[in-house]
Amino acid sequence: MLLHLHVKNLALIRETEIDFSEGLNILTGETGAGKSILIGSMTMALGGKVPKEMLREDAEYALAELVFSVKNRELLQRLQELDIPMEDGELILSRKISGNRSICRLNGETVSASVLKEISSWLIDIHGQHEHQSLLHKKKHLEILDAYAHEELAPVLAPLSECYESCQRCQRELEESLLDANARVREQSLLEFEIREIEEAELKDGEDELLEQSYRKMVNSRKIMEALQMVLQFCGGGEISASEQTGRACRELSGIVKYDEGLEALSSQLQEIDDQLQDFTRELDDYMESLEYSEQEFREIEERLNLINHLKAKYGQTLEEIKAYQEEKQKRLDLLANYEQHIEKLQKEQEKLAEELEAYCKKAHEIRMKAAEKLTVLMQEQLGELNFLDVRFDTVVRDTDSLSANGSDDVEFLISTNPGEPMKPLGKIASGGELSRVMLAIKTVMADQDAIDTVIFDEIDAGISGRTAQKVSEKLALIGKSRQVICITHLAQLASMADSHYCIEKQALDGNTQTRIRRLTGEEITEELARILGGAKITDAVRWNASEMRRLALQFKMKTGKT
Repeated sequence: MLLHLHVKNLALIRETEIDFSEGLNILTGETGAGKSILIGSMTMALGGKVPKEMLREDAEYALAELVFSVKNRELLQRLQELDIPMEDGELILSRKISGNRSICRLNGETVSASVLKEISSWLIDIHGQHEHQSLLHKKKHLEILDAYAHEELAPVLAPLSECYESCQRCQRELEESLLDANARVREQSLLEFEIREIEEAELKDGEDELLEQSYRKMVNSRKIMEALQMVLQFCGGGEISASEQTGRACRELSGIVKYDEGLEALSSQLQEIDDQLQDFTRELDDYMESLEYSEQEFREIEERLNLINHLKAKYGQTLEEIKAYQEEKQKRLDLLANYEQHIEKLQKEQEKLAEELEAYCKKAHEIRMKAAEKLTVLMQEQLGELNFLDVRFDTVVRDTDSLSANGSDDVEFLISTNPGEPMKPLGKIASGGELSRVMLAIKTVMADQDAIDTVIFDEIDAGISGRTAQKVSEKLALIGKSRQVICITHLAQLASMADSHYCIEKQALDGNTQTRIRRLTGEEITEELARILGGAKITDAVRWNASEMRRLALQFKMKTGKT
C-alpha cells in the first residue's frame, strides 16, 4: 500500500507531501491545478519517463519519493536478493533528476532504472487518462487475456517462446546452408586456400613480438652502435674515461690508508665502484660484438614479418585471432565436405522443433479458450454493474496459421451494448465513456488475479455522467474494500465515495504560481463537492445537494460493509 508521496521541484510543485490511507483516496481540483503533475511525479518515482518541461527551471534538481508498506512474500524475497535493507516492512522508492543525470534508490541503495521499474510493477498499477484507448487494438486484448490466465499460461509460454526462437534459428541456418553446387565448390576452394595459407606459415605464439623487436634492433643498429661507442669512450675507452679516472683515484686513496685507518671504508667503496665500472665496460663490449649480423639474417626476419603482417591484414589483428579464424573456417570446410548430411540434420531438427512448437501452441490455445470463457462471464457481470443494462460481451480466441513467440492465437473482444444489435469488435462500436467502463471492468476482474495492493485511476470518469457515474463510483468503492485505490476525478458522484478526499489547488506565493495538495475534513469535503456540482456561484441548494450526495454515499458504504 502507498503510504506517502514527497515531491520537490516538479512543474508547479515547489515541495509537497501527502499521506495516503487505505480504501478509496479521491483527488479533485480545478482544471489546470496540477492533477496531472501528481501522476507525473508518481511515474517519475517509479522509473518512468519525465518530460523535460516538467522540471522546474529555477531548481538544480527534481525529486520524487514514494513510501510503500510491503507484505508480499515474493517481493520481499526479491528485495532480499537485491540486498535492499527493510525496516518495519516499509520500502522507499526515490528518484532524483539533475540535468541529464538520474539517480534511483530503494531504501537508500542506488539501483538501475530497470530494477526500479521491476520493483514498482509489484507495488502499483497506474491507469492513465488515455489507457482505455489501447482497447481499440486487438494486441491489447491478447495481453489482457494472457494476464488473466497467467498462472496456467506462464509455464507454457516460457518454453513456447524458447522453442520458437530455436525454430527461427534453425530456419535461418538452413536457409544460409542451401547453396547451389557451383557456389559450394567456390566456397570450398576459397576455404582450402585460406586454411593452407595459414598452415604453411607455421605460426608460433609470441613470434611476431620477438621478430618485431629483432627487426627494430637491426634497423636501428647503426644509431645504437654510434651511441654505444660514445658510452664506451666515456666509461673506459681512453685516458680521460671514467674507468681511467676511478683507477687513478683508487691508487691515490689506497696510498694514504696506512696513515688513517678511517679511510679504509671509503677506499673499499671506491674500489667497488671501479670494479662495477670495469664489469660494465666488459658487458658493453660483449653487447657491441653481438650487434653484428648478416644481411641474409636481416632479410629473413624482414620477409617473415611481411608474411605475418600479410596474414594479419587478411585474417585477424593478432596471431590468436588468425588461429581462431583458421579453426572457424576449418569447421565450415568440414561442414561443406559433409553437406548433404548437414542439410538432412538441419531439416530433421527443424521438423522436430516445428512439432514441439505446434504442441505448445495447441496447449496455449486450449488454456486461452478456457480462460476466455471465464473472463467473458466475469466481464458480463462487471459491465452489468457499471450500467450496461443489456450488454453482451464475448472474448473470441482464434487459432491462426501465424506462429510467434506468443503462440498462434488472435484474441478479440466483441460487445453489443443495445438489444437486438449484433456482436461487433469493441473498437468499432464503443464510445470513449464506454471504453472507460470496459477498462474499469477489466481492472476489477484482474484485481483478483494479481498481488498489487495499489491501483491508480487518472480520470476513469471520462465521457460518463448521471446514473452511469454513480455506478462507477460504487464500483470504485467496492474495489477499495480489497485494495487501495487512488482516483483523480471531476465527478462529484465519485468524489462523494471517498474514504480520504484530497484537494489540489494552485496559489500565488512570492510572485510564483505553485500547486499544493491537502487532505479535506468535515465541511471542507461538502464545500469541494459543491464546487464540483455548482457553476459560477455555489448556492445553498448546491450545498444541500452535495451534503445529500455524501449521505447517500455513506449509506451505500455502510450497506456494503465498507464502514
